[in-house]
Amino acid sequence: MNLKHRKGRLRDGQPAPGFWLTAATVIAIISTFAAWGKLQAQTPGSAIPDITGNYDFLNPYNTLAILQEDQMLKGYIDVLQGESASDSVFSYQITIGERKGDHIEFRTSKIHEKYYRFSGTVQRGKGKKKGDPDYLELVGELQTIESNSVTNQDTVVRTQVIFKSQGKIEREP
Repeated sequence: MNLKHRKGRLRDGQPAPGFWLTAATVIAIISTFAAWGKLQAQTPGSAIPDITGNYDFLNPYNTLAILQEDQMLKGYIDVLQGESASDSVFSYQITIGERKGDHIEFRTSKIHEKYYRFSGTVQRGKGKKKGDPDYLELVGELQTIESNSVTNQDTVVRTQVIFKSQGKIEREP
């Protein structure tokens, strides 16, 4: 009986036992890297390094302006009061704001016992390039809080919103 190995094979043409271990190891390594690559591609927020810009806030006449500095968010919300109150614009400053990955949260200052809180995520919109309208969207829950100074109670209205970026304003020459 001739049990001589030839180029990693037994006499009957079957692969040597070490071949299967090596093949299984290579397949496991390739699978691991492929899965890791997909996970990296799906990591939220990694493709959007900065959310600085202006966004529509509840209607086209109101603006949410955000300046991102590292993980801190600054800015304001300009809200036109409309015909029932006056023609003035209230500017609610963002007093607390933070971004962690694709998750963002902020809270505004209080004007006439009213302020806003937002918690949500940033994602790509339908705009094709960075300066286009709706390039970015802030998707989440907006809380409008009104405080009653007499009863010391807050009324909270929760609204699911999508704030779309306004894009860059083109200047005429």
